[in-house]
Amino acid sequence: MKDSQELTRATLTVVEAARRLGIGRNQAYEAARRGEIPSIKIGKRLLIPRAQLERMLSGAAA
Repeated sequence: MKDSQELTRATLTVVEAARRLGIGRNQAYEAARRGEIPSIKIGKRLLIPRAQLERMLSGAAA
């Protein structure tokens, strides 16, 4: 079961996004680097905006 904080955050870690996408961690980092997965960098952290990822998965234009 997901905790309430994970459900309310606007971003996902790359590992969380990889799990959601059904791909490995390294593959997710590489896809983010290539721009295939929407991402933002804050300091040294690479984060995936939840809303953009959901739009991408639903097939809607980003």
